[in-house]
Amino acid sequence: MSATVEKRLDEAGETDSVEAAWQLKERIHRTEGVLKQRRGFFTDAYRRSTTHLFFEDDQLVAFGSVRRDGYILFLAVHPAARGQGYGQRLIADIAEQHRTVSCHARTTNTEALGFYEHLGFRIDRRIDNYYEDNGDAYYLKLGEDSTIRRKVSEFFNR
Repeated sequence: MSATVEKRLDEAGETDSVEAAWQLKERIHRTEGVLKQRRGFFTDAYRRSTTHLFFEDDQLVAFGSVRRDGYILFLAVHPAARGQGYGQRLIADIAEQHRTVSCHARTTNTEALGFYEHLGFRIDRRIDNYYEDNGDAYYLKLGEDSTIRRKVSEFFNR
């Protein structure tokens, strides 16, 4: 049985999928302890950003919200959909549209750090007490020589 995958985009100012994104974020927060944003902050940031979304059979399985400057505010993939390339596809879409791509990740979130490192992000700096709960973060930047940048470049130079 195969799923029907659909890519959607909520441009800045649109909130068509904000509720589905909130529900996915909250599921991940409850089970993994990450993505701790409050609802008001999340909704406001979502509204101000462009959000790339993937749906399987009309169920949201992954999304990434990015500001105009290429800073990734949120990146989430449903646990059951991990390892299927959704996160990489979201980063590739963002890298296609932005000269620089950056984000923060908790210093303790080894899964996220491994994912970003695999795609070619580099730690730019550590920020102590970055999060509301005093958690520390790394500020990450996608390298120009990254795997994902090469794939995007190869795609467009065919």
